[in-house]
Amino acid sequence: MLSDFLMIGQVLRPQGIKGLVKVKPETDDPNRFLDLEFVYIKKGDAFQKTPVDEISVRDDGVYLRLNGVKDRDEAEKQRDTVLYVDRAHAVALGEDETFICDLIGCRAVDLRGREIGVVKDVLQPGGNDVYVIKTPKGDMLLPALKHVIPAVDAQNGVITIDEKRLPEVAVCEWE
Repeated sequence: MLSDFLMIGQVLRPQGIKGLVKVKPETDDPNRFLDLEFVYIKKGDAFQKTPVDEISVRDDGVYLRLNGVKDRDEAEKQRDTVLYVDRAHAVALGEDETFICDLIGCRAVDLRGREIGVVKDVLQPGGNDVYVIKTPKGDMLLPALKHVIPAVDAQNGVITIDEKRLPEVAVCEWE
């Protein structure tokens, strides 16, 4: 089941004395913050819609004001707050693109449907993503290449791996 909300950043600390906070972006494009009018903050089991303004993107992070906060003391209370967007306001994905959070927990199966393991993490070292798959033998690192992973069905929580390609591309903990 896909979550209705996607994490886009986390408040690191207050910035200055006028209520701004520094945010560590959890998105490929920090400039997407510039288009936000609001974010969601998780309160218990619910997500609270929170206005944002005075947004700026710099080399070292994103700076913004949450909910009209005007001083450092109130901004300090937002430290470590995780920021989300709902799927309706998420960036549009291209063909064959999937949000990383939707891949985590997917079952990895071979072309015949036999269980290989579960996607535990997605690394982004450059070039292409690398899936970390937890198998009964240990972790396996697998490049996210179409000829290796011919099908990704995040909606149903399954990725299909061409097992014939594993010897040439997989890095396994047990080898």
